[in-house]
Amino acid sequence: MKYPKLIENDRWLEPYADIIIRRQQAARVKEDVLTGGLHLSEFANGHHFFGLHRTGEGWLLREWAPAASMIYLVGTFNDWKEKDEYEFMPSGKGIWELRLNEDQLRHGDLYALTMIWPGGSGKRIPAWATRVVQDDKTYMFNAQVWAPENPYSWKMERFVRPPEAPLIYESHVGMAGEEPKVHTYNEFREEMLPRIKANGYNVLQLMAIPEHPYYGSFGYHVSSFFAPSSRFGTPEELKELIDTAHQMGIAVIIDLVHSHAVKNEIEGLGRYDGTRYQFFHEGARGEHPAWDSYCFNYDKNEVLHFLLSNIKYWLTEFKFDGFRFDGVTSMLYHDHGLGKAFTQYNDYFDLNCDEEAVTYFILANKLIREINPSALSIAEDMSGMPGLAVPIADGGLGFDMRLAMGVPDYWIKIIKEKRDDEWQMGDIFHQLTSKRMDEKVVSYAESHDQALVGDKTIIFRLIDKEMYFSMRKDQPNLTVERGIALHKMIRLVTLACAGGGYLNFMGNEFGHPEWIDFPREGNGWSYQHARRIWSISEDAELRFHWLLDFDHDMIHLFRKNRILGHPSVNKVWDNDGDKILAFHRGPYLFVFNFHPLDSFSDYGIPLGEGKYRIVLNSDNGRYGGYDRIDEELAYYTLPVAGPDSQHYLKLYLPSRTALVLKRE
Repeated sequence: MKYPKLIENDRWLEPYADIIIRRQQAARVKEDVLTGGLHLSEFANGHHFFGLHRTGEGWLLREWAPAASMIYLVGTFNDWKEKDEYEFMPSGKGIWELRLNEDQLRHGDLYALTMIWPGGSGKRIPAWATRVVQDDKTYMFNAQVWAPENPYSWKMERFVRPPEAPLIYESHVGMAGEEPKVHTYNEFREEMLPRIKANGYNVLQLMAIPEHPYYGSFGYHVSSFFAPSSRFGTPEELKELIDTAHQMGIAVIIDLVHSHAVKNEIEGLGRYDGTRYQFFHEGARGEHPAWDSYCFNYDKNEVLHFLLSNIKYWLTEFKFDGFRFDGVTSMLYHDHGLGKAFTQYNDYFDLNCDEEAVTYFILANKLIREINPSALSIAEDMSGMPGLAVPIADGGLGFDMRLAMGVPDYWIKIIKEKRDDEWQMGDIFHQLTSKRMDEKVVSYAESHDQALVGDKTIIFRLIDKEMYFSMRKDQPNLTVERGIALHKMIRLVTLACAGGGYLNFMGNEFGHPEWIDFPREGNGWSYQHARRIWSISEDAELRFHWLLDFDHDMIHLFRKNRILGHPSVNKVWDNDGDKILAFHRGPYLFVFNFHPLDSFSDYGIPLGEGKYRIVLNSDNGRYGGYDRIDEELAYYTLPVAGPDSQHYLKLYLPSRTALVLKRE
């Protein structure tokens, strides 16, 4: 029997071959049912059919609400009253349609639906609305007619993401500025994009773009899936942000939340047509026990049409360059992966796996490839399902990469639970390089998760309260010095061992001193901690800029030389007693001395014959180090005996120092 490449590469999957093949066949069958032989990209056009559209005769509005008995359009144009001329007519298969003259709606008008069903009625924001705004006084949401006379004209009509490893800058538009307020697309474009470009990152990941009622949800409780959040500005301003990023050579991806939806019924999809089962599963399966949200029914053709059209909408209307799929683990398993260890292959192929979600992922990733072959598709998965980040043609689900979610957890664990002299070099290397050989991962030391209230960033775990009192350069402090040294080393070793890509959350590169706490009742609705204080990273009297300068040079070194393009990371040496770790990646040698006290002169690293030069040194004074290493020297390996004997590269390795050397 001819197995898919996924199984050929991992013979331990042979007992599950029938399941893997069945899942692929189920996706093909579903695709045929949906498309009738057309391309997925031709099927995923729901945003052109449903919602509000201007036509040659006026306006056309369509909605899918199979359980509704009547629907009215209400808004500023008819005093929010149900009037006969604004009543929808059924057109079959649960679809309702309303045609209006040109003068019955205008750009900027606010509108909503009055949805009537047997036994009840309610106000609803149209499911396919592309513009939703919130009233500053009542805090109520309404859809808004968005048809500007001068729609945005793209300066860069087509951007192709360069074939290089993604170096991702994870960002949140609203909290990207320094003032305690909600910041805008325009401010991000003007202030953040130059910063990201200067730092060398080539992918911008934007959080919280689809509209969400609660700002503090970080955008993960979505209400309007086709509406970019108006709290940051207009659709035109978001397009200009993306267009400008493209002109800078930066790809832009967004967090795509198809794992669940907010329960809100007026501005969300909850009981949209009076039923729970329109978009979501009925009963317990349709409610997420940990997130207080509804779970989509991925088997329902109309739901797949909605979600797949949503993918095409963001890729084509806004020219995003891909997605970071949120909550993949939650989607893949009926128990949402809650409290599950995933220690054996049975965990991925038993009845707990939601194969309807597997089908959705295969279709979603195939659609992305059809629309934009250079787009990036990343899975936020902690289960490690085999085949997740393997091409569909090889038996996988088609993601380009998955997040290496165990890496930040590992750093938290050893920082929190072990003394510095208990860190194990071989274990660090194993944890940072451990992944399936047939997949790529995005590695990161920390993301937004670690910056939220209730958790701690790496710099806070290392320095804690000293962050507030001892970050001036004229205030010597051993705790701070340790923290700065390890902060640089942790980020460098994580990047150097990365299995395909790297991610950093904005501000963490310079050790941002404040946690993230969105406005809420418990903090007096304050924006004090929902911002980033960039000025401290530019203050020459503070230490923060040392970390920023190191991150800048580290990212540029990796990007310029495409170091992550060398897939093999080969360990050369590890010694737990000395706390020395050394490994090769292509022509680059990485050497780390994690020892808290001991420095070593002429420390021998066993290598083949060669000549090396230092290209990055964490002990450089420019990064807050002590300038103990001569970076101008050429370093030659020397034989221990005769010319054919083992060669060693003799290096001076100060404590808590990392070196990157290039073989010439």
